Amino acid sequence: MSERAAPFYCPYCGDEDLRPSEEGHGAWECRACSRAFRLKFLGLLAPGAAGPAPSAAPSASDGGTP
Repeated sequence: MSERAAPFYCPYCGDEDLRPSEEGHGAWECRACSRAFRLKFLGLLAPGAAGPAPSAAPSASDGGTP
């Protein structure tokens, strides 16, 4: 059996200076931005399952161009 995968970079600042946290399984600390986060594997998608349904064209209220 293989070892568990570790994150390559911080999801907040992108730095690679990560350490396992004492908070438990899947918890990591970024020494660069002083943030702590937890990773969790949710499962596999069913074969042929598409991602979220595409929404209508973006409006000006959600950052799209009018």
